[in-house]
Amino acid sequence: MRISMISEHASPLAALGGVDAGGQNVHVAALSEALAKRGHHVTVYTRRDATELPARVRVGRRLDVVHVDAGPARHVPKDELLPFMGELADGVARDWSQRPPDVVHGHFWMSGLAALDAARRPESGYRVPVIQTFHALGTVKRRHQGAEDTSPGERRWLEPGVGRSADRIIATCSDEVFELKAMGIDTGKISIAPCGVDLDFFSADGPVAARTARYRILSVGRLVPRKGVDLVIRALPYLREAGFDGVELLIVGGGGDSGVLDADPEVRRLLGLAAELGVADQVRLQGQVSRSEMPGIFRSADAVVCAPWYEPFGIVPLEAMACGVPVVAAAVGGLRDTVVDHGTGLHVPPRDPEAIASALAMLLDNPALRTELGNAGKVRARTRYSWDRVAAETEKAYQLAVAGAPAGVSPMEGAAL
Repeated sequence: MRISMISEHASPLAALGGVDAGGQNVHVAALSEALAKRGHHVTVYTRRDATELPARVRVGRRLDVVHVDAGPARHVPKDELLPFMGELADGVARDWSQRPPDVVHGHFWMSGLAALDAARRPESGYRVPVIQTFHALGTVKRRHQGAEDTSPGERRWLEPGVGRSADRIIATCSDEVFELKAMGIDTGKISIAPCGVDLDFFSADGPVAARTARYRILSVGRLVPRKGVDLVIRALPYLREAGFDGVELLIVGGGGDSGVLDADPEVRRLLGLAAELGVADQVRLQGQVSRSEMPGIFRSADAVVCAPWYEPFGIVPLEAMACGVPVVAAAVGGLRDTVVDHGTGLHVPPRDPEAIASALAMLLDNPALRTELGNAGKVRARTRYSWDRVAAETEKAYQLAVAGAPAGVSPMEGAAL
């Protein structure tokens, strides 16, 4: 099968840890590679965000990345990319001119606009089935961020339009299916295929990063307020009151696109909070690290905390589980699917630092429980979240779209892009 992926802001070649570089980059890269290994020919289209990028990069056998000229050849925040989606669709359609793909898979709502535009041009003489993965939904973002949501206003009607017009939607968790239904999207055309984890890379066996404290708690990811890292810092005084001394919180991530911690306002906010609470000596900000270091860092932790306000899926818990480390997870979004409460980790209510502290106290006080949950996490990651299994589920969605793609109506109609 010839597969086109469109990922307008999240290139599979981008360095992780920047403002707009994270889980979607990993997902697109790993899924594309897994599909190529299964014999498919995959081309990923992304926006050129630097002048020196080549037009086409051969990543591996049957896998290419194409940089499309759409807007200025520099970084543009993803919430400012909507005006360039027509140009992105033009570039994709031009590349298809000799031979269109069997399916096109849009990642994020704006990529869905470009996918639908390129796939359904009357003058082309062909119609390519469109599959859509949203990765995050505007309705959820507005619910949790309110006035701080920087999405363009047009997202309110264009995103549901993408959902209604796509031939098939791949949701990453069961919670997303309910959100899509509330948006008026037919659940009969929704498949579920989660994110995956590289099980050859993330495992319990291998070097362990050094640590000096008796206990290590780990937080990994982009440093933005919705990720809830401040909640983990707020849990430290409760742990101290409970009698747990020698606890270190290692925070990996931050620094924005530059990677410079001092320039990151969220880093300054978190350090100020730690000083205010009297736990600055327990908080260590590592900044962005190379991917090769991450398995050893995971293995060095007694527990990994993921405490976002909301989370469409979340790859960090899978990486921790694959490394045999129990996860304390906010019971939101996709984390309720991946982390099994009292099975591979512990669930806590969102935005509740005292509950985080209680869960951590339970784990730190019981090495046997940590081992039990860590071992169960390894099994769950290996049996349910390999990228090959995710690719196989994605294949099924593609086949359903090819077999019975309805005509649909383009959400681009009436939109000034």
